[in-house]
Amino acid sequence: MNHQRFLAVMSFAVLLGACGGGGGGAPDNAPPPAIANTAPVASAGAAQSVTINAVVTLDGSRSSDVNGDALSYAWTLTEKPAGSTVALANATSAKATFTADVAGVYAATLVVNDGKPNGSSASTVNITAVAVNVVGPGQFLDAVHLKTITAAEVSSALALAGDAAFVASPSYAVQAWRLTYLTVDGQGRQIAASGLVAIPQKPANALSPVLSYQHATIKQQSKAPSSLADLGDPPVVLASLGYIVVAADYVGYGVSAAAPHPYLLAAPSASAVIDFLTAAKYWRQTQHVPDNKQLFLTGYSEGGYVTMATHRALQAGISMHRNELVRVIAGAGPYNVGATMDQLLAILRRDYFPLGQLLNPGFLKYLSDADRRNARDLLMLLSLGADAEVVFMSTVIDNYLADDRAAIATFSDVFDWAPQIPVNLFHGRDDLTVPYLSASSTLQAMQTRGAGNLVTLTDCVAEPAGHKECVLPYWRFVLDQFAKAARDL
Repeated sequence: MNHQRFLAVMSFAVLLGACGGGGGGAPDNAPPPAIANTAPVASAGAAQSVTINAVVTLDGSRSSDVNGDALSYAWTLTEKPAGSTVALANATSAKATFTADVAGVYAATLVVNDGKPNGSSASTVNITAVAVNVVGPGQFLDAVHLKTITAAEVSSALALAGDAAFVASPSYAVQAWRLTYLTVDGQGRQIAASGLVAIPQKPANALSPVLSYQHATIKQQSKAPSSLADLGDPPVVLASLGYIVVAADYVGYGVSAAAPHPYLLAAPSASAVIDFLTAAKYWRQTQHVPDNKQLFLTGYSEGGYVTMATHRALQAGISMHRNELVRVIAGAGPYNVGATMDQLLAILRRDYFPLGQLLNPGFLKYLSDADRRNARDLLMLLSLGADAEVVFMSTVIDNYLADDRAAIATFSDVFDWAPQIPVNLFHGRDDLTVPYLSASSTLQAMQTRGAGNLVTLTDCVAEPAGHKECVLPYWRFVLDQFAKAARDL
């Protein structure tokens, strides 16, 4: 009986196995168990130290995946210095690039992904960009803090000036600094020069536009911008409105007072400004004073001339400042030097008898040496007055008295070219110091060369519209026009 029960149990077990009953066993064709995905490992590379304007290569090619999966790449700049406007190139490649445009620390984060669940990881690398002081023209030499001026002090200075001051409502205190730098003199030789940098006191990392102010002809050293003679002078007032203001003294003033001033010579005039912009930018980066990459140029009389010379040189060159230039306003400048000298000669012929009767354009080269010296002295007197402490190079007048119009065109004229950014000319029709013809002929020449509506001429509406009478209308025009384009004031 027991034997029969055993056989029955065994038969039932075999039947269950054949039918799959009681099972737990897997069929022979079941898929293998899934293998868990391992996330890739991102590698953004080693930390880097570079100089400003260097191209930085971000290298994520050492990122890996143990499963051998293909990876996608996504780079982002998660941190950059105040004022930087850089963007990544090839941000979805293993190697991305950017140009470090401002001194400071940049952080770049790389995310790699293998396209599977939990299949991404990130890595961050820091890149430190440092400012580089150029060697030669544009080289920063020294900075001296002159004064911190409150907004109330600026307002008081304007109130004290009364009708002679342009109307402004200061918003910021101003730090004034004298910077020394290298540029070139009227002979093309390197020389140490100076200028004023006026910085609005804003919160840390706040941005400001840069305004380069070119001063008019000054005869006393004490009135050079870096002397900070008057708290109501344009550089301080403009800084109190929110601009970072740079104002070159020019060669012949400030620390270069022993050198003659290259009066109405385009190349050294432009170099003094451009080299100062370069030196000041380097120094500001070391002091963490950022700008917003907007540059404005303005000046009146000789300052208008230097403004135009600077603009032309920037456009023709490769300076770092070229692409930051937004707008230019030039007031009552002798851009057409020949036309300006013709007017001075007409005054000399009228008021200085009998020498004046000998002076006619085209025949000046026939003057005797003595008459030419007398004419030169009189023209310098008409241009500069009798009490000048500054020594002025007479090259432009010597060229004029030699009837050398080619030399004037080559070394002095700045009117016959085509600007590529907006230029506003401002002039008075009654100006007897710099003729209105200087502005009108500049407008005509530039438009003939294809500048079109980029160049405009605004007439001064003062009565009379003379050289001095149009200074304040010019400043009202400057403040109004620049405010329309400037950011971060």
